[in-house]
Amino acid sequence: MKIRLQRIKIKDVFNGYKNSNEDGVVGFGGNLNIRPKYQREFVYDDRKRNEVIATVQKDFPLNVMYWIDNEDGTFELLDGQQRTISICEYLDNKFSILKDGNRKKFHNLTETEKEQILNYELMIYFCEGNDKEKLDWFKIINIAGEKLTAQELRNAVYTGSWLTDAKVYFSKNNCVAWNLAKNYLNGVPIRQDYLESAISWISNGNIEEYMSDHQHDANAKELWRYFEDVMEWVQGVFPKYRKEMKGLPWGEFYNEFKDQGFEKIGEENERRVSELYKDNEVTKKSGIYQYILTDNEKYLSLRVFDDDIKSQVYERQNGICPMCREHYTIEEMEADHINPWSKGGKTVAENCQMLCKDCNRRKSGI
Repeated sequence: MKIRLQRIKIKDVFNGYKNSNEDGVVGFGGNLNIRPKYQREFVYDDRKRNEVIATVQKDFPLNVMYWIDNEDGTFELLDGQQRTISICEYLDNKFSILKDGNRKKFHNLTETEKEQILNYELMIYFCEGNDKEKLDWFKIINIAGEKLTAQELRNAVYTGSWLTDAKVYFSKNNCVAWNLAKNYLNGVPIRQDYLESAISWISNGNIEEYMSDHQHDANAKELWRYFEDVMEWVQGVFPKYRKEMKGLPWGEFYNEFKDQGFEKIGEENERRVSELYKDNEVTKKSGIYQYILTDNEKYLSLRVFDDDIKSQVYERQNGICPMCREHYTIEEMEADHINPWSKGGKTVAENCQMLCKDCNRRKSGI
């Protein structure tokens, strides 16, 4: 890859600036693609964005940026997207910053202050190379910056028509996936969390394989329809939303249980969920949903006997295991529910017995 250093004034970069969800982000007289396909969405928070403007106003140097020099005379911004968009959005009067005790947009500045920003020179490395070299270089120069997520790196590898369409559904602020599933998924669309979850679910965790297979598909409608089906199933199976539902692997549940008819008994599921929420023995409320689907108590993290109860019951039994009638130290024994939770047993001293480890495992079927 060939590289040369050049100084470019901010006013030249801002010339022809447009930021459109449909058409992308361009500048430099329409010749600079500020957000190429392999780039992340804009992720700077207000503090970082404002610090970029403050750095320019103080005439302090910004870190060097990298542009790809294409054969047709156009350019792609390889590194520096967040800083470039921050600057251009300020010049476009999209936000204000605190200056001299007052909040000021660009048009509120004096002519002298405006000229200082417009004539500020950015240090740009112009790079020439093939697609593989561009992507490799993109990964290398981002190691020192804000770390790319795993999905952002995958997006850099599997660019194409499918990814472009998928990002419309899953990767924009206020995208349709966020509006549909914001109560059920962790993360944010612009850091590719929603896209990563959807692909992981539909591919059973084989994200790279799925993206490779679909890289050149015309659209991502299959992925979007699957995601809609997952959310519809969840809301049918568990019709009342609770905050503990957020962040559960709903796609994995859907893949395993979608054909078992749980969505047909949503009211009964809700009755069971409500009862379990009231049960003080259940310490992990988020596990209730997987318990309903699997009937496996391990997901509930049921209460266990504390050390005081164990000591009390051990003394009451004189260290004798009631099953094998042998004597053990307390360290060689385990607390067991006489009447199990599934039959109404509580985690209290009256419902506790100390068993030797072998007897407890035999009783538990381990």
